[in-house]
Amino acid sequence: METVQQKAVDQMPQQVPATTSGRKGRKGRLPEESARYFLAKEGSSPQKPELGEEAPNESQALIKAFQQKTGVIYVVTAYRAEAEIQGGNPVLIKRPLAK
Repeated sequence: METVQQKAVDQMPQQVPATTSGRKGRKGRLPEESARYFLAKEGSSPQKPELGEEAPNESQALIKAFQQKTGVIYVVTAYRAEAEIQGGNPVLIKRPLAK
């Protein structure tokens, strides 16, 4: 009986821990210098977002949005599309614009 249980344990697939690249918790975050925070304009919807007042940082945007009816903020990041030659081939890249 004990050998049957041991074989079942041996046949179970082993879980491999996910590797981290040292950037844990940064996925989805925008660089502070390129992100801009706007309150949602009254009457705006997720289907048709309209930007209202700009806040200086994320904390202020959250506070002001909480005080408003909607409680919605929009985070906008602007990029410039540029072409770089890599190995004789043009490659399009995006570069963040400063505020």
